Amino acid sequence: MESCNKNENASDLLREEHQIILRVIDVLNKLVARSREGRGFEKEAFRQCVSFIKSFADACHHAKEEELLFPALESRGIPKDNGPIGMMLYEHRLARGYTAVMSDVLDDFDKDDAGATEQFLEAAGQYAELLTGHIFKEDNVLFNMGDQALTPEDHQNLCSQYCEVGCKSFGGKKREELLRLADELCQQWTSD
Repeated sequence: MESCNKNENASDLLREEHQIILRVIDVLNKLVARSREGRGFEKEAFRQCVSFIKSFADACHHAKEEELLFPALESRGIPKDNGPIGMMLYEHRLARGYTAVMSDVLDDFDKDDAGATEQFLEAAGQYAELLTGHIFKEDNVLFNMGDQALTPEDHQNLCSQYCEVGCKSFGGKKREELLRLADELCQQWTSD
């Protein structure tokens, strides 16, 4: 279960989750490269990546940002509209669109359909590129702004709320199961 010590910033937990998400994005990129090299379309591995993205990156992680962190930042004067929060929300919506395309293609996947394969690979590549840049901006710009704007009490309250979110089920899986899935994907696909 997630926890914060008294001196920890709420953004530190989100940065840690970013590192997990980036590891799965690395797997996704490797699988896309393998497929483009003609080494096979690893449907089950892609399905696991999409499951992780939908359940952990979006339902768990983005929910913490959208429902908890961003409103707290806005209450401390960081603008939503025409500001960094609005941009992050826009990018979350784009990411969901790419994820929906990947999910839809996998649901109807026929290995002989080159168009579907290309549609999946394109959406996967766009997702990976978007999220990599998105995470960089959050880690190095928005979270730093938030660390300065939020009070120590804000950080503690957010950490407690993150823990409550972390205890929920996402796509039928607990946070710990999703972290194991990320580890398994990385062990299987980053060693070759």
